[in-house]
Amino acid sequence: MPTKRSPRKGSLQIWPRKRANKILPSLNWNAINSGKNLKGFIVYKAGMISGLVKDETANSMTKGKRITIPLTILECPKMKVYSARFYKNGIISKEVLNENLDKELKRVLKLPKNKKSAKIDEIKIEDYDDLRLIVYSIVKKTEIKKKPDLSEIGLNGNLNEKLEFAKQSLKKEISIDEVFEKGQLIDVRGVSKGKGFQGPVKRFGLGLKFHKTEKGQRRPGSLGPWHPARVTFRAPQAGQMGMHTRAIYNLKVVDLGKSDGKLKNIKNYGNIKTDYILVNGSVQGPAKRVMLITQPLRTTKKQLKKNYELVELR
Repeated sequence: MPTKRSPRKGSLQIWPRKRANKILPSLNWNAINSGKNLKGFIVYKAGMISGLVKDETANSMTKGKRITIPLTILECPKMKVYSARFYKNGIISKEVLNENLDKELKRVLKLPKNKKSAKIDEIKIEDYDDLRLIVYSIVKKTEIKKKPDLSEIGLNGNLNEKLEFAKQSLKKEISIDEVFEKGQLIDVRGVSKGKGFQGPVKRFGLGLKFHKTEKGQRRPGSLGPWHPARVTFRAPQAGQMGMHTRAIYNLKVVDLGKSDGKLKNIKNYGNIKTDYILVNGSVQGPAKRVMLITQPLRTTKKQLKKNYELVELR
């Protein structure tokens, strides 16, 4: 008989599999160099829907035909700038607060009583290496909650262009169509749906053992050899499953814009009251989960050449 081979189960790409420290992830903004001025946006997952689209993809077997594709709805309330952070040698050197902050921010952090800080017009950008914005979502305009979410988002361009964009953004609200456009690719970063404490069969995909096994069917046959006399971290064992920070790359933006009452009665979510974005495929997390969508880190030709014209939602 041939030798039985059993490759190890489960990915070790991200280890250990423990709960995420925070819901909105941090990321290396210097690695993303595409897109408009702002490199990311705070969104909320609403749910999934089927979309009837006309396939305009070159060399596609269904070119010119109407097909149904799965779409994910992400609500995108407008954002405001909390502060502008100036970096020197990778360390925060100065922070300029926005003078017109919402009262809802008191639910998240302690607002300074004395708002007298350096004016952004007085900043000499030559003294710094980088500039990023701390933004927060105006989530009170949705049906989700009142407490805003804050995140640091990087900027594109040289230092002078970043400073000019920061000056303009401190005085206004930022909408999704100023950052992303229809037909482009995006990356979605967020925390997956939590499933609690699970065994190795569900957590790693182990096969069940013979039904007369004495020491349990839903466990590995061996945790390792006698020497080294320890259990390695590669042995599949029970533990936390889900609630992990994950990134989904290169999702196609099929449509974006204002809701205007088009998207209603979404299961476990409600109505879309602000701007929205429709992406082809699924994203991690449950309904109402806050996420970051960013400009693509590395685009792929297969996703980039897709071209769908939305006909109707079903």
